[in-house]
Amino acid sequence: MPLIVQKYGGTSVGSIERIEDVARKVIKTKEAGNNVVVVVSAMSGETNRLTELAKQMNPNPPARELDMMLSTGEQVTIALLAMAIEKQGHAARCYTGAQVRILTDSVHSKARIQEIDAKVVTEDLKEGRIVVVAGFQGMDSSGAITTLGRGGSDTTAVALAAALGADECEIYTDVDGVYTTDPRVASKARRLDRITFEEMLEMASLGSKILQIRAVEFAGKYHVPLRVRSTFDDGPGTLITYEDENMEEPLISGIAFNRDEAKLTVLGVPDQPGIAGRILGPVSEANIEVDMIVQNISQSGLTDFTFTVHRNDYEKTLKILQGINDELGAREVYGDTKIVKLSLVGVGMRSHAGVASTMFEALAKEGINIQMISTSEIKISVVIDEKYLELGVRALHTAFELDDEDAQVSIEGKSSD
Repeated sequence: MPLIVQKYGGTSVGSIERIEDVARKVIKTKEAGNNVVVVVSAMSGETNRLTELAKQMNPNPPARELDMMLSTGEQVTIALLAMAIEKQGHAARCYTGAQVRILTDSVHSKARIQEIDAKVVTEDLKEGRIVVVAGFQGMDSSGAITTLGRGGSDTTAVALAAALGADECEIYTDVDGVYTTDPRVASKARRLDRITFEEMLEMASLGSKILQIRAVEFAGKYHVPLRVRSTFDDGPGTLITYEDENMEEPLISGIAFNRDEAKLTVLGVPDQPGIAGRILGPVSEANIEVDMIVQNISQSGLTDFTFTVHRNDYEKTLKILQGINDELGAREVYGDTKIVKLSLVGVGMRSHAGVASTMFEALAKEGINIQMISTSEIKISVVIDEKYLELGVRALHTAFELDDEDAQVSIEGKSSD
């Protein structure tokens, strides 16, 4: 019997009525002749509520205890969904991440899955039950509850699909697939029938909230067929698959953007071997991820070094740089939180020239200045002033002929839970 793993995000299970609707969709899949494992997030807004509650008690809550608290959101959802399935006449059993032995490392709030021993799930499937598993959470080697970070339920679903050898992993959310860009920014965005794992990975890493990066990595690594679908509307969604050499790939598949960027610059540091390591070493030791990096041409033996981090890490990073300013011999350290990253993604770039020039010309035509540039084989990213984000997205969407003249898209708000 085919095995389908389905994941429903926070908006999809945001009320009792929606949980009952999800139960009906799950049962429909079961009655079509499939075994079904369901992974769910906490109800919409619950993780934020719990986080705020913790901060009222302690502005800097211990990570271990915070994980213990946040994991309860998914436990409520799995119990309610299992109850709804039973109420509608089918056998169901729910489990926390620890109960299905989703083993992780011990990095609280950002844990990574190391192993899954899903024997209990397999036994329930043999008995004909629908299995409901809490997303976003696992357990480390000491037995402590861990969480996987925002969007971690996607990773749970794909990892379970890989461990169980599922025929397909379906990610249900409040959009009906992957779009060329966010339709709330560009009204003429269109849904893609398919996109490669490589493109989706870039889109996720560059700011698209449809899927978590690690979920796409898991799916690509373990060859898990992945499909994004709408909880609220029937439709084929978007298939995430491998690049097919027999099909002509579009030049650009999508435009991603990230509002959560911050830029820091170290002015007037000695232009000598090892200076980049001396600047970024302390930042890395603080577990802060660096994104784009630019080092200017040396003048009089001095250079300027600029890089971006997540906006949440800005103050911490600035403090680190100010602390080593004298040691570096730098003239000044300053930053900017009013920037965004705008990116083009497409495997078609490999065989087409002129993408960068078209991009730069389209932005220049709108009077948008480019502050930083980063490229790879299938993407080009630029940093621009945040006030030009929407204008830039629409300009590029039109320049690369991604507009759907008949697009009528209604979206309540993307959930990354």
